[in-house]
Amino acid sequence: MKHIKPQFGFILAILSFLVLVSCADKQEKKHKKKDKQEKTVAASETLNVKDSNVSIDCDTSYWRYVYKPERLQVIDKCKTVTGVIEESNVEEDGDQHLLLKLDNGQEDLLTKKNIKKKQGDLVIEAICANKPTVKKVGTTCEGYINNIQIPKLGEHVKVTGSLVIDTHNGWSEIHPITKIEVIK
Repeated sequence: MKHIKPQFGFILAILSFLVLVSCADKQEKKHKKKDKQEKTVAASETLNVKDSNVSIDCDTSYWRYVYKPERLQVIDKCKTVTGVIEESNVEEDGDQHLLLKLDNGQEDLLTKKNIKKKQGDLVIEAICANKPTVKKVGTTCEGYINNIQIPKLGEHVKVTGSLVIDTHNGWSEIHPITKIEVIK
């Protein structure tokens, strides 16, 4: 029996050591996870500060009124483009859907779908510019007052807003438009 006790003590010591190492490892992982979460929150707060200061022309609060925003992949939160209005239609979600023939030097903003389906034009959308005609839109436009002056066909304009890819259609857009100026 005397022979077994030292071995048992040694095994107990090893097991105790393994339990301590395991607990320490779990604590370290917990601290790393907490640090990572804190960094993510800090980065997100910094991003929000940057977003709100991007430009007076790019009001990120417009995104609250975008119907199904998850379908839009943001490429640039604040982009300004120039061109001529070639088409203008009211969409069922209440947005005013326009096609913009870009001025030279901005062609890199277009996707193959813009070229094939939109005659090489950039889609631009003024959100909630009209009353939605379908129930599925729900209260998306509730509380929003459109102050975007919709340009006429043929007008040369400067458009500012978020440059996105509409993942349902594959084309690029300025959506939502936050500012349009007619260029004289």
